[in-house]
Amino acid sequence: MISRMDLPEESVADVIRRLRKVEGQVRGIQQMLLDNRDCRDVVNQMSAAGKALDQAGFVLVAAGLTWCLQDPERSASEGYELADVQKMFNKLA
Repeated sequence: MISRMDLPEESVADVIRRLRKVEGQVRGIQQMLLDNRDCRDVVNQMSAAGKALDQAGFVLVAAGLTWCLQDPERSASEGYELADVQKMFNKLA
């Protein structure tokens, strides 16, 4: 059985938008390294990309938690007990 969360389209779109931004940041970091940019600048950009990726994860987990709370029986039947989603949140924290 394949389990899945029924996430709102706007949440999925928001996460995808955030991931594309992170993707651009990572490409920029790669170019900074190729351009022999200052290490401090590279590390600052790495930190920003990491935080942006974390934020995308938080948006995704928040949507999952909302889904679980709105329909706990269905979410449990799909394999997403509230405790499981809370564990996903803790992985990001």
